[in-house]
Amino acid sequence: MTDTVYLEPINLTRGVEATALCAAGLCAWLAGGPVAFAAVRVWQRQNNGGATTQVLSFAQARQRYPDQVAALCAAPAMPNGLASDHCHVMGILNVTPDSFSDGGQFNDHADAVSWAKAMAARGASVIDIGGESTRPGAAPVSIEEELARTIPVIQALRADGFAGVISLDTRNAAVMAAGLDAGADIINDVSALGHDPAALPLLAAHDCPIVLMHTQGTPQTMQNDPTYDVALLDVYDALAQSVARAISAGIDKGRLILDPGIGFGKTLDHNLQLMRGLGLFHGIGCSLLLGASRKRFIAGVDPAAADADDRLGGSLAAVGAAWQMGVQMVRVHDVSQSVQWLAVASAISDGLSSD
Repeated sequence: MTDTVYLEPINLTRGVEATALCAAGLCAWLAGGPVAFAAVRVWQRQNNGGATTQVLSFAQARQRYPDQVAALCAAPAMPNGLASDHCHVMGILNVTPDSFSDGGQFNDHADAVSWAKAMAARGASVIDIGGESTRPGAAPVSIEEELARTIPVIQALRADGFAGVISLDTRNAAVMAAGLDAGADIINDVSALGHDPAALPLLAAHDCPIVLMHTQGTPQTMQNDPTYDVALLDVYDALAQSVARAISAGIDKGRLILDPGIGFGKTLDHNLQLMRGLGLFHGIGCSLLLGASRKRFIAGVDPAAADADDRLGGSLAAVGAAWQMGVQMVRVHDVSQSVQWLAVASAISDGLSSD
């Protein structure tokens, strides 16, 4: 395993300075921009299960690892024609009684439809509709119940002329099929198409984008002492394997979106490792999504945030980490605040760069 090498882009910059540095050959645009990297942290696995790291300048990395640097620079496909030059917001709509943050708020289909429209009006590029809670310890629901919760909402939105991008958060092939027939655009599977054997052939026969999320275990077991050799590298490998599995089933790589799965089979330290190293995942060659909104790791950092509704600050910090590392989409509960944070951060960055 000592020959396995991973490149994490670091020394990130934006704006006019980034343009000048790229023109001088001192850095390159990460995943096609708008973030540039001037160095990489080279991770190398060791036979004892750990890893060593070394920092190289962009020029050194390009000379030593040309293919991996090229992979970091390549612009991935974006779903549904979304632009790749900024971080998009995916608004969460849980039509469940037991989701960890907003469970029970949108059980009424009319309320769910109204909230979906409101999130789109506030700047959400994608609305993600889910009918099964996958929080730690959650019990599975029947296919019939999941269908009853989600499909009428999608149908009502489309019947009312809603033209926005709809994502369906499900790990069950029967729900995926019904959702696509009802007008869903994206399938978001927390099991990376590993839960239902029928999911891979079903989606190979469609052309929709697919979110592959990493998880360790099931909702019932995933927080029972999750362990990794090196969390960042292990999650990278697992997602790369999920991509390879999808491609082998006939799914084009350009349709895939990757989510490292914050909170799904991870300790606080694992989650923070992943947040620090998000840029590494660009090397797989797919667009990236981060779902960290209101999650429990925030309370691990700030015990005063025991209630999920008290985690807005931590959620926005996670949005900021994604923005800084060129992640193409963030999945959030607080759409207005996240859209505003991204707009102001980008304006400040561009303004400071042009002074």
